[in-house]
Amino acid sequence: MRYLLVLVALIVVVSCVLILVRSWTSSRPAVPARESPKEILKRRYAAGEIDEDEYLRRMSGLSQDW
Repeated sequence: MRYLLVLVALIVVVSCVLILVRSWTSSRPAVPARESPKEILKRRYAAGEIDEDEYLRRMSGLSQDW
């Protein structure tokens, strides 16, 4: 009887650990995609970090084929 109780307790503990590990791995955020240089410029312009002239100058530089 005592061995059965220990076995049931062990199964419960292992099950809880597995549930926690699965929930932790499934709720982790995915690695964010890297922004392209054009997307960074758009974001910075929208946030007011750079003005329109700077935005257009840098965007034209990115559009050129070197």
